Amino acid sequence: MQSKPLANPGPLGLMGFGMTTILLNLHNAGFFPLTAVIVSMGIFYGGLIQILAGMMEFKKGNTFGTTAFTSYGAFWLSLVGILMLPRMGVADASSESFLGAYLGLWGVFTLFMFVGTLKANRGLQVVFGSLTILFALLCYGNMTGNTAVLHFAGFEGIFCGASAIYLAMAEVINEQYGRTVLPIGEPKNHAPQVNAVVA
Repeated sequence: MQSKPLANPGPLGLMGFGMTTILLNLHNAGFFPLTAVIVSMGIFYGGLIQILAGMMEFKKGNTFGTTAFTSYGAFWLSLVGILMLPRMGVADASSESFLGAYLGLWGVFTLFMFVGTLKANRGLQVVFGSLTILFALLCYGNMTGNTAVLHFAGFEGIFCGASAIYLAMAEVINEQYGRTVLPIGEPKNHAPQVNAVVA
């Protein structure tokens, strides 16, 4: 009996990452204050849904997708904890320099993940490349207290989130139509595939 093919969880994880990243960086860019909108998205769509997508990638045997979505889902949940636990009186607030170290570690992780995208499509490379730059800017801005860098990081983060949303929607639309409607820059040595966001 032939098993039914599993759905592609990549777009779900990318949307959770992309939308939440845009919202947080609208705040970093100075457009909106940090409110329950960002916190709620960080818990549910950026956090729990990305972890769910990671577990779905695990089911498909995709090491890269499992590592990426589960880790960044945990990033969003931990960031919400860093922001909210001090307000709840559960833990002391972190210094800006310590927050910078936290973001720097995520930047190192993302840099290694970016290397893993170099054999994948260009869309995925843009997402991880711009995310690496975003973490570097946020790390430096928090370590030095440079508000101009943090402000610029907000705009760069909006681009990063938008690139993830584009890639997610390209995967959905291309799969629905069975052809490339929204290009994602497939590697030259691979035939175009519609179900390989993070494979």
